[in-house]
Amino acid sequence: MTLTAPETGLPTEVTLSTSGLTAAAVVAVARHGAHVSIAPEALAEVARVRAHVEELAASETPAYGISTGFGALANRHIPQELRTQLQKSLIRSHAAGMGPAVEREVVRALMLLRAKTLASGRTGVRPVVLETFVKLLNAGISPLVREFGSLGCSGDLAPLSHVALVLMGEGEAVGPDGEVFGGRGQRTTAELLAEHGIEPVTLAEKEGLALVNGTEGMLGMLLMALHDLDALVKTADVTAALSVDGLLGTDQVFLPELHFALRPHPGQADSAANMLAVLRGSKIVESHKVGDSRVQDAYSLRCAPQVAGAARDTIAHARTVAERELEAAIDNPVVLPDGRVSSNGNFHGAPVAYVLDFLAIAVADLASMAERRTDRMLDPARSHGLPAFLADDPGVDSGLMIAQYTQAGLVSDCKRLAVPASVDSIPSSAMQEDHVSMGWHAARKLRKAVENLRRVLAIELVTAARAIDIRTATSDGVLVPGPGGAAAIEVLRRIVPGPGADRFMSPELEDADRVLASGELLAAVNDAVGGLR
Repeated sequence: MTLTAPETGLPTEVTLSTSGLTAAAVVAVARHGAHVSIAPEALAEVARVRAHVEELAASETPAYGISTGFGALANRHIPQELRTQLQKSLIRSHAAGMGPAVEREVVRALMLLRAKTLASGRTGVRPVVLETFVKLLNAGISPLVREFGSLGCSGDLAPLSHVALVLMGEGEAVGPDGEVFGGRGQRTTAELLAEHGIEPVTLAEKEGLALVNGTEGMLGMLLMALHDLDALVKTADVTAALSVDGLLGTDQVFLPELHFALRPHPGQADSAANMLAVLRGSKIVESHKVGDSRVQDAYSLRCAPQVAGAARDTIAHARTVAERELEAAIDNPVVLPDGRVSSNGNFHGAPVAYVLDFLAIAVADLASMAERRTDRMLDPARSHGLPAFLADDPGVDSGLMIAQYTQAGLVSDCKRLAVPASVDSIPSSAMQEDHVSMGWHAARKLRKAVENLRRVLAIELVTAARAIDIRTATSDGVLVPGPGGAAAIEVLRRIVPGPGADRFMSPELEDADRVLASGELLAAVNDAVGGLR
């Protein structure tokens, strides 16, 4: 049975079976510590397949990954007395990452996804390997995985090897309280496992490869990015609508008959519907429907649904790829249902790498358009009556001038991060692995881009809310936003004050970022408008 936490809508208990996982289950375990269990039928299948692998291991006929070396050394037959050492050597040598430690949630997602593959019965490991993997997750023990090492082909080899090393009681790990074990001058990882009643695993034939040959690192980061982007594209609709209010824009370009019926992109229609909902009831929009000489708003206002909608459709495509990958059992060699052990290329990360790069492009463009709306509100030549930089006393005060600088820097970073990683293959393993996906790198840069987007939207939120407050104050309270816009501003004003003389800006922008990350603002707007799409 899957239990769900009401506050997140995510499961609190996740069961590994011989089939795939849901994206929600991965986020729940990675970020919220959901408990993991193994279905009895999965353990039975793992044991059945392992018995077959042990028969092959005892045979005099070489079988790749079972009784041979690996990669460019696959032609060497390894005698039985050296096979335990072979597994240890594989993991120790492949745990060659460098750089800063990656985030705990990334490691937990990677671990859960690899455990899911082990539970499929297609990898040939013993049940104890899977069970120990799950014990590490439930104990809150996170192997310390380094930033650099994966090329996204033959799986995320180095990151997964750092995880496997902890399974063996070696390497570096972080305990549930944040203490680091292993490395120079620290308590050992074996001690950490012992404190939690976990026995290190001595790997047998096939198990070394089975632990490291998958796309779990890049997939885990994709799933978490999709989870975040689901909220951020809605947030972008909200902040864009607030900017329309702040700039005395029109809501008529968001009418439903102008979207899906004429240009049938579902994301565009949803974004337009959200913006129309947030602007519904706005006295600011109503105030200039008569007597306004402007024929059209600038593209950053008028075309917001087209850009945000394209981002939504890109997310939908990426989710299709992610869901297929969640159903996969990636290993090399893999144990087929009929018992054959077959070499294959399913570890190549191209399908995941491509959508990671595609998402980074969409994120950069969404952030870029939000920055253009912000800049327009700060420029008295284009803001239709707002004070320069929304300052209290322009000239004495600088208002939000430098907040836009920060936003521009974030957007510039997003543009650099939008350069595809998946086109940059560097051959490895003595040219045996002569084409690689760089999917891990695509995932790492997407994580940064998503974080940047949220900060860009936080600055647009602060700017648009101040612009609307100024409109309201200078009209003696006549020009007010609709219920959706008012709900957004009310949530922001709980922690970020409104217009006034210059003050320390950084904490306010950080607070706005936190309120977006918490989901509180989106929830309030959703309630006010009767549901965002």
